[in-house]
Amino acid sequence: MIAAPGGAISFARDDDQRQKERELVRAAQAGNVAAFERLYRENVKRVYALCYRMSGGAQLAEELTQDVFVRAWQKLAGFRGDSAFSSWLHPIAINVAYSERRSRGRREARVSTHDDLTPFEAEANPRRPHDALGVDLERAIQGLPEGAREVFVLHDVEGFKHEEIAEHCGIAVGTSKAQLHRARRLLREALQR
Repeated sequence: MIAAPGGAISFARDDDQRQKERELVRAAQAGNVAAFERLYRENVKRVYALCYRMSGGAQLAEELTQDVFVRAWQKLAGFRGDSAFSSWLHPIAINVAYSERRSRGRREARVSTHDDLTPFEAEANPRRPHDALGVDLERAIQGLPEGAREVFVLHDVEGFKHEEIAEHCGIAVGTSKAQLHRARRLLREALQR
């Protein structure tokens, strides 16, 4: 936003960026791989951050991020441009993470009967400097049990409502609320160490 003479606000910069994005999308939809690569570079960090928080690990997050962009390329013809490209990618990323979690859950159920009730373990560091709190928070989030981490990320980080989380995860709304309460409690405990 740029203030124009007389106090009016100009959205020229945002409009220019939006127009450039539309042009890239149209070019990519026409098969221009370089245009899609540019869209990838402009959005990969945000998608990776979401996948990392949802999956709990860097290697899996990298794989999920690649899957998101493969699906985006496959579905690109259906993108109408009603929203920003990054907004369109967001539900694709969440669905890829959910799909991976469901398939991993089925694989683990065949191998083990362990569930999401494994004890939370985090490294205690009572002398951590104040600027390390962000790193400690990320580490604590990654240390949460999978269900609690997923609900925490979707609710507190991504802003989804419990009803939406319940629908996406295939759980009850009450379970979503309980998992969020559990995640917050475990995070408080981990950060007080």
